[in-house]
Amino acid sequence: MKPYPKEKNLDNHSKRGADLEKEINLSNTYYRDLDIALIYKKPTPVQVVRVDYESRNKAKITEAYYRTPSTTDYNGIYRGKYIDFEVKDTKNKTNFPLQMVHDHQIKHLEKVEQHGGIGFFIIRFSYHGQTFLVDAPTLIQKIKSTNKYAIPYEWFLEHGNLIQEGLYPRLQYLKVVDAIYFKEDS
Repeated sequence: MKPYPKEKNLDNHSKRGADLEKEINLSNTYYRDLDIALIYKKPTPVQVVRVDYESRNKAKITEAYYRTPSTTDYNGIYRGKYIDFEVKDTKNKTNFPLQMVHDHQIKHLEKVEQHGGIGFFIIRFSYHGQTFLVDAPTLIQKIKSTNKYAIPYEWFLEHGNLIQEGLYPRLQYLKVVDAIYFKEDS
């Protein structure tokens, strides 16, 4: 088994928000290397319009745009089930701003559920140093039923599932997936 790269400043709470995707990527590498799950970050579809070529090895993209809105951040297979999830980080102390979740992400995660897949959100409250996994249908229902611009932090304490942090994997989110979606198998 190969060693995993050491992360610098993982205990620095001010950098946690910026490192959320990095931590998930490291966790996913761990899960893949141990043949636990195949989960990957989805690339954002970009159309390159103009490239400046100073020299062959110094090509620089000077103009590009997103072709279509990306769906969600990650997808893959775990225990024979398709999983798909979106990752959000907020530095807000008291609530999660709803502008962070886009309509196309909601529609995509509704389709994942409709087709028998598992969809969820991983949401970090950087101020509190806590990362939650929230079932997509639960959060989507809350988003659709509120007339507020944000969901209170306390709602996540009640309806979210706290993800344990460790060394390997960094974010142990598949333990939460097991507890929520594979109760009878555990």
